[in-house]
Amino acid sequence: MTPVKEILKTTARHVDSNRLWQSLMDLARLGATAKGGVCRLALTDLDRQARDLFVQWCEAAGCSVSIDAVGNIFARRPGRNPKLPPVMTGSHIDTQPTGGKFDGCFGVMAGLEVIRTLNDLGVETEAPLEVVVWTNEEGSRFAPCMMGSGVFAGKFTLEETLAKRDAQGVSVGEALNAIGYAGTRAVLGHPVGAYFEAHIEQGPILEDQAKTIGVVLGALGQKWFDLTLRGVEAHAGPTPMHLRKDALVGAAAVVEAVNHTALGHQPHACGTVGCLQAYPGSRNVIPGEVRMTLDFRHLEGEQLSAMIAEVRGVIEATCTKHGLSHELVPTADFPALYFDKGCVDAVRASAQALGLPHMDIVSGAGHDAIFLAELGPAGMIFVPCENGISHNEIENATPDDLAAGCAVLLRAMLAASEAIASGRLAA
Repeated sequence: MTPVKEILKTTARHVDSNRLWQSLMDLARLGATAKGGVCRLALTDLDRQARDLFVQWCEAAGCSVSIDAVGNIFARRPGRNPKLPPVMTGSHIDTQPTGGKFDGCFGVMAGLEVIRTLNDLGVETEAPLEVVVWTNEEGSRFAPCMMGSGVFAGKFTLEETLAKRDAQGVSVGEALNAIGYAGTRAVLGHPVGAYFEAHIEQGPILEDQAKTIGVVLGALGQKWFDLTLRGVEAHAGPTPMHLRKDALVGAAAVVEAVNHTALGHQPHACGTVGCLQAYPGSRNVIPGEVRMTLDFRHLEGEQLSAMIAEVRGVIEATCTKHGLSHELVPTADFPALYFDKGCVDAVRASAQALGLPHMDIVSGAGHDAIFLAELGPAGMIFVPCENGISHNEIENATPDDLAAGCAVLLRAMLAASEAIASGRLAA
C-alpha cells in the first residue's frame, strides 16, 4: 500500500484526465440535448438512469452504496479506522431544463475519480471517504433548491419535503418511489469529518484572471423578495402625466435603485431584478400593478442589510411620489458563509503544491456545500468555465482544468483524512 504522506510529498496530479472526461461524457448522454447540453430533471427516469450508472461505477470501484429517505446516494470507500467520521465530497447530477454537462456533475465525477485514483495507487486512508449525489439541487422540478442536502442538514423536514409537488402534481415521495430511490437510510445523524465540493465557477472571474483554481473563501448571503407596486390603471391618452399613478414608473425607480446600491457596496455585492410583469399589459393602458422580484447578495451580513434598507427607502419614496402602494414579501434568506479555514487552507496548499495558478474567490451561487458547512468543516474548489456561462446548454470546461480541479480535490481530501486522524481537524 502507498502511504498517504508519500502522495502528498509529490507534485504529480495522479488523476486520470481521460477517464474523468469520459465519465462526464458518458453521464451527459443521459438527457442529451440537440445543442450539446443536458436536460435531466430531478427524480425523472433519466435521473434514475444517471443514478444507476453512478451506483454501478461506485460498486465497481469497491464502494459500499447506501441511499437515504430523500434519495441522497452515499458511496463509501472504507478507511483503516471506521470509527472516524468520513471525508466527504460530491454535488448533484440533476440539471436545469436547458443545462450543461458540468454543473454539479463535475463534482460527483471528480469524487469518483478520486476513489478510482486511490485504488490505482493502492492508497489506504485513515478515515473513510464518501462520494455523495445530493437530490434535487437545482430546484427546477421541485422547490426548494438544494433539497437533498437541506434535508440532510436538518434545514427542511423529510415529511414536508416528500410532500412537495411539481407542476403536474407529482410529489417528491411519489417520484422517489417511481424511480426506486426512496432509500431506508436515516436522513439525519450522519457524521461529517470534512466536506469538499468541486464545481465549475459558473462565472467569468477565473477565466478573466487566467487562474486554474478558485480557492473558495465562502458564499454570498442571499435575500430574495417579491415586490408588488399598485397604482391605478387608466387610459394612456386622456390621463395627464401629472395625475397618473403609474406602477411601472415606480418599478423603474426600484430597478435603478437595486442596481445602484449593488454598485455602491462593492466588492462582492450583487443586486438583480430578474422578473417583472406589468398589468394589465395593454399598450394603451397605464400599468396599475407591477410584480417584480428582488435578489440581493453580499459576503458581509451588515452590508447585505444596508443594501436592502437603501432599496426599501427608495420604494417608500417612489410610492409617495407617484401615489402608489406596495407589498414587499421575503421569499428566501441564506446567510453569508465563510468556509472552514482548515479546508480553505487545504485547497490553497493543494493548488500550490501542484503548481497551479490560483486565487481566492467567493461563490455567488448556492451550493450543497453551504448546508454541509453547518455539519462539519467544509470547503469548495472552483475551476473555470468558458465565458463564465452556466445553466446553459453551451456550458463548457476544458479537460485539463477539470483534471486540475480533481487533483486538488484528491490532495485536499487526503490532507483532511490525515488531519482528522491526528485530531487537527474536528467536526
